[in-house]
Amino acid sequence: MKKTRSIIANIVLILLCILWLFPVYIIVVNAFKNRAELYENILAFPKNFSFKYYAEAMDKMEILNALKNSLIVTIISIAIIIVLASMCAWMLARKDNKLSKIIFSVFVATMLIPFQTLMMPLMQVLGFGRDTLHLPVVNTLGGLIFCYIGFGASMSVFLFHGFVKSIPVALEEAATIDGCTKFGVFWRIVFPMLKPVTMTVIILDVIWIWNDYLLPSLVLSSKANRTIPLSTANFFGQFTIQWNLAMAGLTLTIIPVIIFYLCAQKYIIKGVAAGAVK
Repeated sequence: MKKTRSIIANIVLILLCILWLFPVYIIVVNAFKNRAELYENILAFPKNFSFKYYAEAMDKMEILNALKNSLIVTIISIAIIIVLASMCAWMLARKDNKLSKIIFSVFVATMLIPFQTLMMPLMQVLGFGRDTLHLPVVNTLGGLIFCYIGFGASMSVFLFHGFVKSIPVALEEAATIDGCTKFGVFWRIVFPMLKPVTMTVIILDVIWIWNDYLLPSLVLSSKANRTIPLSTANFFGQFTIQWNLAMAGLTLTIIPVIIFYLCAQKYIIKGVAAGAVK
């Protein structure tokens, strides 16, 4: 009986995996087809496996410029989020008072607010700052980074806060007795022990920032500042859609994230589980 249940469970699992991978199959296979083949049968293999559509997609996307912009935005945003969120979470976890609890509750509460409810007020505020305060926010990579830092802080503080509680306070007290400053305690004792959750935050934020289309489409308007997701919009015209080139462009977009995820995935479960200890 147990063997039968195991076989049924494995079959169901395989079917679910196939169902989940089916869109990926559609994208990858149709990236090698011309438009006639694609409209004839989207499930069939292409007659010729040629990378010319990938070359056309890269040229139309201006992929080197888009890749540079995406790397700048992703790396700088995540670096600042990691530093600020880890420091904030450490202080909130160690200062056990009402103010710390209120601040942490505010961070958690903001995670429940959908971005779609904030995007119009956000653009009004950004436009106000541009016209009156002369802040370079709209249509700049710096402005986009600023937005990502704000929207990514809540989840990062939440994850770091749970992990910090699992670090013994005695280690910090011993370092303080030895003459280490508050800043030194954090960077020499606490932050190195946050490696698992730090990798978790990095992975989640890379997947979010790299693939995000909505926020960059609101903040950026010039072609020179387009990120990778924005550059794929070139394939979707008002009257025609170049599906084969779009499939190739989407494949190129997700490859870097997949490679990064495969290299760092072992830290996700370890970081989340360790942060849930207390």
